[in-house]
This record gives sequence, C-alpha cells and structure tokens, in this order.
Amino acid sequence: MSESTAVEQLTKPKPPPTIWRVSDELWQQIQPLIPPPPPKKKDGRPRVDERRVLDGIIYVLRTGCQWKQVPKEFSSGSTCHLRFSQWVQEGLFAQIWALLLREYDQLHGIDWEWQSLDGALGKAPGVPKRGHKRRRSAPTPPTGPSPA
Repeated sequence: MSESTAVEQLTKPKPPPTIWRVSDELWQQIQPLIPPPPPKKKDGRPRVDERRVLDGIIYVLRTGCQWKQVPKEFSSGSTCHLRFSQWVQEGLFAQIWALLLREYDQLHGIDWEWQSLDGALGKAPGVPKRGHKRRRSAPTPPTGPSPA
C-alpha cells in the first residue's frame, strides 16, 4: 500500500451507518409528522406503536423481504404493510424526506446545481419485443393407444 493511499484512508471520513432502526433523535423529528390514529374502536387489539411499525417498514425496505416475513418484534407484516400503505397515501414519506434534506442542507450543504439520476430498464421475462409475434412451440403430436 502506498503512503498516499494510507493517508487517504486515515483522513477519509467514514460514511454514516446504515439505518436499520429509528434512533431516538430521528424519532423526535419524525413523530410530529405522523398523522394521528383514527378514533379508537371499543373492541379489538390495541394499536401497535408507530415507531415499532416504522422500524418494521425500514426492515422490509432494507432487506427486500416479503411483508409476511417481517420479524414479530416489529409487529405483524400485515400491520406494517397497512400502515405503510396509509402513510404513502398521506404523503408521510415525502414529508420525512423533505425534512431530512433540509437538515442535511443546513449541516453540510447540498449543491443543488449538481444532480444525478440513475436507473436501469430491461425487458420483462416472457414479454416479446414490440412488433414481433411470439414463437409458439410445435404442437404435441396426438398419442394413440398404448401398444402394451
């Protein structure tokens, strides 16, 4: 390893840790944005804590697992999915994104002149190209009675 590479590694700031759970500090910022729960029904289970559900949603988004595979420590996958759907409709995640962007801009500054976008598109499997007919395999010949 060259001397300049070693110096770069020592002076290069470490990236922030990956978020798996909402920290206390972050929760204090996000909690006021969360819409109030609907009126409590007389019967049924008690409502699951919003922070616990948000941790479950983050788990699904980070791992890519199915909602049914959410660990029980985050409540049920159906509860996490229901709350996720409600919060998406209410624009909660866009509000959180805007809040955190403003905070980052104040702390480190964002160069709004420079932007980048990345993406990848590909043909879905089994979908023929536009304008081409799908090739069909040869029909299976009819079978007769068994010679046995």
